[in-house]
Amino acid sequence: MSLLFTPGSIGTLTLPNRLVRSATAENMADADGVPRPQLKTVYRELVRGGVGLIISGHMYVHPGGKAHPEMTGIYSDELIPALAELAAVVHGEGGLIVSQVNHGGMQCSRRTVRETIAPSATDMPFLKRPARGMTHTDILQMVDAFAQAARRAKEAGFDGVQLHGAHGYLVSQFLSPLVNKRRDEWGGNLEGRMHFLRSVCQAVRTQVGPDYPLLVKLGVVDDKESGLTLEEGLQVVAALKAMGIDAVEISVGLGTSTRKGIHSQEDEAYFRPWARQARTVTDLPIILVGGFRSRSVIEEVLASGDADFISMCRPLICEPDLPERIRLGLQERSSCISANLCWPEKDGEGMACKCPLEKSRE
Repeated sequence: MSLLFTPGSIGTLTLPNRLVRSATAENMADADGVPRPQLKTVYRELVRGGVGLIISGHMYVHPGGKAHPEMTGIYSDELIPALAELAAVVHGEGGLIVSQVNHGGMQCSRRTVRETIAPSATDMPFLKRPARGMTHTDILQMVDAFAQAARRAKEAGFDGVQLHGAHGYLVSQFLSPLVNKRRDEWGGNLEGRMHFLRSVCQAVRTQVGPDYPLLVKLGVVDDKESGLTLEEGLQVVAALKAMGIDAVEISVGLGTSTRKGIHSQEDEAYFRPWARQARTVTDLPIILVGGFRSRSVIEEVLASGDADFISMCRPLICEPDLPERIRLGLQERSSCISANLCWPEKDGEGMACKCPLEKSRE
């Protein structure tokens, strides 16, 4: 029997199936981070489309951590009512939603913050501008910012929180030896570089209690010279349960997380080898993202035990009802052609599919 449409658990949360909407930068908030009405529509369609869990687009925990324009905020208690409306829409349709919380660190846009920060002062070729090294006070403030954001998510009615520890954002930067050159307790060897993530988890648990679902999206390898190696990334994975994490979503760190050209089943599940190795060091539920398009590939990965849940980004922008169509046998593969043209072309437009469909629906 296929596991795809059977329930699965993440901490105290029970999902109706194994399909997760991975966090997607929706670009549907105003200048203050207040979500616009169109985001409610997106979430409503995802629940009606049959996804087992929505992980929200990343929400910035501090004004200095706003990664890009139109990013949803969770940095102030004043935002709780608007965030509560999002959770209420999802729950009203019978769905579940987890808030992904994040700080952009050295990758924040010039349009959103005056200066960028990083664990250490850095000016690498792939950055658009130099980043200032964080002081000890800065670090403690950001630890608290993540904790308060988690508290707001819980107060707003979200079913859990996911820490963004991938894609070269702040948590990922602390883990990376390429970025984190500190020689105090926040850097140095891997244990020191994990100190920020460990401190964030502890502070979050203080705010939300021991039973509130806490997830992390983790870049297990930087995919850059002198960056976090897979060996070190697996050591981080092995330490997550003791930090109070309930599930880990496997992704990349400072490398490129979005790939084009997924035209066959051989192109799918490109992070699967990392998940397979992560399985050997943890019994936490593993969520696997990375190019999934076909029911057969999803079912084979789940049956193998390499992952417990499968998460998707672009296919659910293209077809929010894909899970239900797969369940009903109306479709075996996403129509997403992976051209990566989802990003808005102008403010106010929001994330949306702009590609011609690979095939017409029957």
